[in-house]
Amino acid sequence: MITIEELKRLLSYDPDTGVFTWKVDVSSRVKKGVVAGTSDSFGYGRIFIKGKSYKSHRLAWAYSYNEFPNGAIDHINANTSDNRISNLRIVTQLENTRNCRISKNNTSGVKGVYWDRQKRKWRAQFRADGKNKVVGYFTDLNIAKIEIIKSRNECHKEFARHD
Repeated sequence: MITIEELKRLLSYDPDTGVFTWKVDVSSRVKKGVVAGTSDSFGYGRIFIKGKSYKSHRLAWAYSYNEFPNGAIDHINANTSDNRISNLRIVTQLENTRNCRISKNNTSGVKGVYWDRQKRKWRAQFRADGKNKVVGYFTDLNIAKIEIIKSRNECHKEFARHD
């Protein structure tokens, strides 16, 4: 594992943009001043240092606070490539899971709201304490959206996303 000292010797981090750049020539392809890292298949930035892969958001935290995070790091805006320090926070794994983007299969455009074919209504539900919590069934999508947001905020507090 890289040390904070080695991290700061090799890389420069801009907390306002979340971008790392190399401070030194690392190889014939990686030169001083070049933006460090690549994106993985989930959109997380990864930086390879001495043959080991590190997630950029964890390095950003370590660079800014002089310690590697023990818990999960959450991207507040759910954009996994946005590594500005103001967009990062330490959370539990459960809190991190709650703060995720809407599923690509969602047809309502509202997280937690699905069309129930049998009832022919919008079903609003979310998970809390390991259980599905059904908020209700609604004929109006806008009312379902209002109710799911209200219920998620009451249960999850600041970790409920409104998209």
